[in-house]
Amino acid sequence: MNVTKNRWLIALSAIAIHLSIGAAYAYSVYTNPIRDAMGWSTTGITLSFTIMMALAGIAAAFFGPFVERNGPRKSAILAAILFGLGQAGAGVAVAIDSLPLFLLTYGLASGLGMGIGYIAPVSTLVKWFPDRRGLATGMAVLGFGTGALITAPIAARLMESIGISMTFYILGVSYFVLMVLGASYIAKPPEGWMPEGMKKDIASGKKEMKVDLSQLTAKEAVRTRRFWMLWSMMLINTTAGIMMISVASPMAQEVVGLSAAGAAAMVGIMGIFNGGGRLGWAAISDYVGRPTVFLTFFVLQLIAFLTLPNITNVLLFQALVFIVVSCYGGGFSNLPAFIGDLFGTKQLGAIHGLLLTTWSLGGIMGPLLVSQIRERTESYIPVFYVFTALIFLAFVVAVLLQLNIKKIEKEKQLNQQHKQRDYKKVSGEVSLSK
Repeated sequence: MNVTKNRWLIALSAIAIHLSIGAAYAYSVYTNPIRDAMGWSTTGITLSFTIMMALAGIAAAFFGPFVERNGPRKSAILAAILFGLGQAGAGVAVAIDSLPLFLLTYGLASGLGMGIGYIAPVSTLVKWFPDRRGLATGMAVLGFGTGALITAPIAARLMESIGISMTFYILGVSYFVLMVLGASYIAKPPEGWMPEGMKKDIASGKKEMKVDLSQLTAKEAVRTRRFWMLWSMMLINTTAGIMMISVASPMAQEVVGLSAAGAAAMVGIMGIFNGGGRLGWAAISDYVGRPTVFLTFFVLQLIAFLTLPNITNVLLFQALVFIVVSCYGGGFSNLPAFIGDLFGTKQLGAIHGLLLTTWSLGGIMGPLLVSQIRERTESYIPVFYVFTALIFLAFVVAVLLQLNIKKIEKEKQLNQQHKQRDYKKVSGEVSLSK
């Protein structure tokens, strides 16, 4: 049955799921209207977003084995129920003036739905696109990055015309329907499936069959050094990106004197680089390899963080910020394909979930580091030096990971040569005995 499915429609299904859960990033559009209408504190309203983001990473790790056992369809439907209820439930919380219920719905339920919905389609996409792993996961994660871009203006207009509660009801139902539609088509390909073009290229010798470094379970993967190297790289890359996103506007105004309107425009363009970086870097990785792309991330960010304290040019400052944000987006889109390369697709969803704990940790560490440094030094300049040191550490780890990969590939090659030599030796002995 799966053979008849169109892999590009599978990709479209994954994008539908990611567009829906990514819409939760538009939370800031609700803050002022809810505060003005309900009298809730900004801190209380923002806390729901913090809970959601923290739970998303934890849910991705905790429910990874569930996704592997039950498949992408059931997992995506569960995500649709949780996320849809969370968003629509937020409307109920506003209607009855209950901040605790708002934290439970928009924060807890949406966070769980987001985490499960994030990993459910991605591991399946990697299996449907063995020839274009980076591009496939980049498309889905681009959907996640641009969900808020679509939702923010729609939500703002709906709140003005029909009120806050009705806005949450309509959006909650819309997300549920869109996610269920995506879930209804998505499915795993048959074991060892390859597109016809790839089969022909391999048969003609035009393309060499790329073999994954290993085929490991999640438990086996976490016992390897390369898992923790990749985890460390993702944590630093995510922390740097979220830090930049969290303070971009005040930082630009203070460091290079950008106007408030100019800073707001910069934040909007950052969203484009975040989304574009997810697709662009993922597509590039199919040609140059995931290890090279991550090394490029850290070289570019080293240049950015070393340069930022010493410039006064507004355009150059913004360009460097956009580079950091594109590397942040690119890290997420390259991660599933990199996992496939290093650990195979046996339990890719579960391994992906474990590595997404960096999402939750980075979401806490980035804003915390920058706010503490700014508060104690009354300047953003020391922030750049701290992150230069962190990015340099990530670069060293990326180099070590590349060396580790090459060592394992060499060992595999030697083992293969020994097996071939032994086979020839046994075959020769059999021929002589005859």
